[in-house]
Amino acid sequence: MELSHQLQDTQAAFDSVAANYDGPRGNNALIQRMRDEVWRTITNTFPPTAQLLDLGCGTGLDAVYLGQRGYRVIATDWSPLMVERAIDRVRQAQLERFVQVDQIGMQEIGQLKIDTPDCGNFDGIYSNFGAINCAPDLSSLAQQCARLLKPGGKMVFAVIGRICPIEFVHYVCQGKWARANVRFAQGMVGVNLNKHRVWTRYYTPREFYRPFAAQFDLLHYRALSLFVPPPYLTGLHDRAKPLFDAAWWLDDHVGHWPLIREMGDHFLMTLQKGPGVPA
Repeated sequence: MELSHQLQDTQAAFDSVAANYDGPRGNNALIQRMRDEVWRTITNTFPPTAQLLDLGCGTGLDAVYLGQRGYRVIATDWSPLMVERAIDRVRQAQLERFVQVDQIGMQEIGQLKIDTPDCGNFDGIYSNFGAINCAPDLSSLAQQCARLLKPGGKMVFAVIGRICPIEFVHYVCQGKWARANVRFAQGMVGVNLNKHRVWTRYYTPREFYRPFAAQFDLLHYRALSLFVPPPYLTGLHDRAKPLFDAAWWLDDHVGHWPLIREMGDHFLMTLQKGPGVPA
């Protein structure tokens, strides 16, 4: 399928779920637990008042959370209906001074209007919940991120990983071999969402970092939701809640260990613009 059709499919998929995509605290406890970890990482990485760029902002939960803490955020998304919800969320929170929302896909982030287009304006860039997995060309995105960031600027990405043991076992036990192996596909793969398709690509941490390596140093990464189910398997979590509540401790305490950090529903990676990389 041509890239333009994949982008249109992805846009339509997220438009179709924008109206009820999340509530004030996200979809469920599993998602919010992951979101809390991403928020901690972002606020520990960037000082208050930092200028941040949100790639794939969805309905604006992250941007509003950060705006309420003094960050200045330009939030972007490819889905016009997600952008509408994000704008409404910003308005209701009375954060127009701190958060700006634009309909811009990652494939066109070079069109972002900034005050000085020839040099970096942003202290940091972040992307949550695998939005960056939908970017069609990470090498091009890396170049644009390097252009937009100030010297020494950092990026925090929550990326959907290739190796998710709980998901794999879950679908194998149901005999759904094609679904169990979907993360191992090479290239973009269409994933069903509300009778539409989201075109995404799965990565190991090393695969993901490779297109960024020329412009960015890898500071650290860790697993997210390795010992607990992926957020869409909330029913599995609820049936064994005491077990999985205890498993969060493992996620928190060993998710950064070598080998362990290569797996999980997501991984959380922090990069820094390398010395001498021009804006």
